[in-house]
Amino acid sequence: MNTHPYLRAFMAGILVPTLVLPLLLIAFIVLRFGMQVTFPIERGLVFPMALVPGLWGLWSILWQWSHERTHLPLGVHGALLPLLMVPAGAAIATHAGVLVLAATSVTWFNALTVPYALIAVLLACAMGAYYLAWKYIVGFANRVLGIA
Repeated sequence: MNTHPYLRAFMAGILVPTLVLPLLLIAFIVLRFGMQVTFPIERGLVFPMALVPGLWGLWSILWQWSHERTHLPLGVHGALLPLLMVPAGAAIATHAGVLVLAATSVTWFNALTVPYALIAVLLACAMGAYYLAWKYIVGFANRVLGIA
């Protein structure tokens, strides 16, 4: 009997962003239309809304495929994902013209300038959050789906 472990790994991986991204969209709608915050962030929502769930699913499949050889804990594997997503997102945003790279900072939407030191701190925080999400939530989904 074929139990389709990669399909179940994909479903476990997309659980978190599929639940979180609509909440972020609701927060954006409340800020944008309810509180009249004028910030052109909707152009930046396309990347996470379209690509992040699929990327989480593929990352989960990669863990399922490589776990027998690497024995890398799920949380550590998940914490590595921002190291791929941030440069990929920055490259796409730079190419789309929403992110401008400077010597000491980046400018987002020609409105917000963020120094690289703050980006490094935010990346470390994101890696910590991803570690916890992958260890506890995706790990729980893996156990429920019988692939952990």
